[in-house]
Amino acid sequence: MGSVSGQAVVVFGAYGHTGRFVVAELLERGYVPILAGRDPDQLGNLAQELTVFRPGLDVRPASVDDPGALDRALAGAAAAINCAGPFAATAAPVIEAALRAGIPYVDVAAEIEANLDTFTHFAERARAANALVIPAMAFFGGLSDLLVTAAMGDWTSADEAHIAYGLSSWHPTAGTRTAGAVSRDRRNGRRVRYSGGRLEYHDDALPTLKWSFPDPMGPREVIGEFSMADVVTVPSHLTIPEVRGYMAADAARELSAPDTPAPVAVDEDGRSAQTFVVDVVVRAGGVERRAVARGRDIYAVSAPLAVEAVERVLTGRTRTVGVASAGAAFDAVDFLGALSESKHISLELFR
Repeated sequence: MGSVSGQAVVVFGAYGHTGRFVVAELLERGYVPILAGRDPDQLGNLAQELTVFRPGLDVRPASVDDPGALDRALAGAAAAINCAGPFAATAAPVIEAALRAGIPYVDVAAEIEANLDTFTHFAERARAANALVIPAMAFFGGLSDLLVTAAMGDWTSADEAHIAYGLSSWHPTAGTRTAGAVSRDRRNGRRVRYSGGRLEYHDDALPTLKWSFPDPMGPREVIGEFSMADVVTVPSHLTIPEVRGYMAADAARELSAPDTPAPVAVDEDGRSAQTFVVDVVVRAGGVERRAVARGRDIYAVSAPLAVEAVERVLTGRTRTVGVASAGAAFDAVDFLGALSESKHISLELFR
């Protein structure tokens, strides 16, 4: 499969909250991160901070409206990870640059519309170029897609998939707030769900119900039809006509409150104290299968998800080309097992 140690990986939006976790994960695995983004000062500051771990990191300022600068940013890299939201603005230009450079592209977008755009606009071109473009390779989208795929096992279709997020809290970053606002604007404030085998936009209020999370969390109030990137990633490759999301009600309220503070680091790795449980249930013909992941800090855990994806692409452990979600691109059980072995998540499968 070849060694990936020493290979260069561009991180666009390297100085953002999630970007910093991605850079740290790359360094830990022996890659050489190339720090890219639109703000030269912030890139320079980050490189200076990282001197103790890796002196002389390459800093490449680039704006998404400057294709030449993007080409220079990606030059000589083995892969690109886009951490710069809002992805409605950044995904397409960086994908274009990755296709020109002939390298794989991964992003951490939780924006439903941006992910949909990636599948819609780049599926044929990426396939024709024998390239791999993986959107939403993060806590929202990628992790749940892997869990649904793992829970499915040998099923080729299911009647419904339920993805319940048990977050102890949700202190959104500035990037999350901006991306959420862009998403809402793009759908004129409407909500979105995946039902009857298609995306539906609606104005009715979201239901509040109880979800029985596994112990120790137990039964919690959740907001039903709380759609995240899963409504794009899961149906992109699995035949499941109903894909429904649920969010712990307390966390949903924190997300929507304008005065909720940003996450605060409580350890030397920069992680917050937030914990999560992602509880996935798939049903077919009255039979139920389940997968559960537990971990800490939804932003921090996006880094091993994205970097593991890049590593698997670079070492040939992929199942397809074109635009693909995590569950389509990789062996879901093996991928989740690697995250579990490295202590980023704990995993339980009930099939």
